[in-house]
Amino acid sequence: MNYFQIFGFSAQFAVDINQLVELYQTLQKKVHPDKFAHASSQDQLVAVKKSTLINDAYQTLKNPLTRAQYLLELRESDQPSEQASFSDNSFLMRQMELHEMLDDVKHADDIEHAIFELSKELNTGSAELFSTMQSQLDENTTSSNLLAGDNLRKLKFYKKLQVDLDKLEDQLFDD
Repeated sequence: MNYFQIFGFSAQFAVDINQLVELYQTLQKKVHPDKFAHASSQDQLVAVKKSTLINDAYQTLKNPLTRAQYLLELRESDQPSEQASFSDNSFLMRQMELHEMLDDVKHADDIEHAIFELSKELNTGSAELFSTMQSQLDENTTSSNLLAGDNLRKLKFYKKLQVDLDKLEDQLFDD
């Protein structure tokens, strides 16, 4: 049984998050290990395993990037490793530009404005990639899944850069 099936969803990218939360809470109430405190050790073990499986499924499906990754794995789409370099030269150039913008934040005359501008760039780039990836996942062909995987890797780069920007902002304003 895959993670989508646990919640009664078809294996597709679009998931109703509110419904996911409700189903998660309902399922966890049924199998929570505390309900089996006085049961046999075998039943307790089964409850822990079910609870862990439901939790893992929920954590994977509630996050769009991990959901996309899981969906591509279910589709057995060959994806390059996270460490593989991008063959998209324009994206490589974009990565360098964004890293330079991050470095420039430290030395900006108006740090708040520099943070705002970089954050805006990251949000815009992420939104465009996310929309494209979602369409590619919906198409669900061998080639569209490969492209979706490539865009997923790009989205992970954007997410990591946003985390780096958040850390830098904390450092700059905590001093």
